[in-house]
Amino acid sequence: MTVSQRIKQRAGEIGFSAVGIVPADRLEREAQRLENWLRAGMHGEMAYMERNFELRIDPEKLLPGTKTVISVIANYFPDSGQKESAVPDHGKISIYAQGQDYHAVLKQKLYELFEYVIEQVGAVNGRAFVDSAPMLDKAWAERAGIGWIGKHTNLINRRIGSYFFIGNLLLDCTLNYDTPAITNYCGTCTACIDHCPTEAIVAPYQVDARKCISYLNIELKRDLTADEQAMLGAWLFGCDICQQVC
Repeated sequence: MTVSQRIKQRAGEIGFSAVGIVPADRLEREAQRLENWLRAGMHGEMAYMERNFELRIDPEKLLPGTKTVISVIANYFPDSGQKESAVPDHGKISIYAQGQDYHAVLKQKLYELFEYVIEQVGAVNGRAFVDSAPMLDKAWAERAGIGWIGKHTNLINRRIGSYFFIGNLLLDCTLNYDTPAITNYCGTCTACIDHCPTEAIVAPYQVDARKCISYLNIELKRDLTADEQAMLGAWLFGCDICQQVC
């Protein structure tokens, strides 16, 4: 068993649902997509998306000397099935927000994995990120073969769907890398596009955040206009519709 295989095995024991290991190359293709999305103003009032562009596409800027990205996911879908997101007369809360703070939970697990990496390869520098730095998490998970980007722009894993958190561990050592053949299984399906109540998925693989319910009730910090309030429907925090119909 190679070091990378042992690391993957340990990741599963720690509780990660899938893991991939890839070289920390610059995200050239994704950089162009991000630039086009920002230029179109689809990030709305998320001004932070315009900052730290190079950090988002080049892991070397986050950890000098970075050679490897270990990408992981952790399933948050309830074992008992769909958790009730609606409370009568109160509203709906996205499933992901009904548990513990995923930032802390996953980062702790990633550093546990990092300790194991040190045991296997010796002295190595590393940093763990869980939606906590300007890093394109979905892009790295896709590169690592964990899944593909769906038409709703969420990452989809063929085995567990899209209800999972993503984390990344940067390392300044080399490992045996995965060379996955990434297959997009969306096919001709347009369920997410057809069921989005605000038509936020303006084209396959393109979301206009300004129309997205999760943007309106999480990211937008100002008071909502009357039209924006109407767009929320019963959703108080987040929205699961495009994932539910997928």
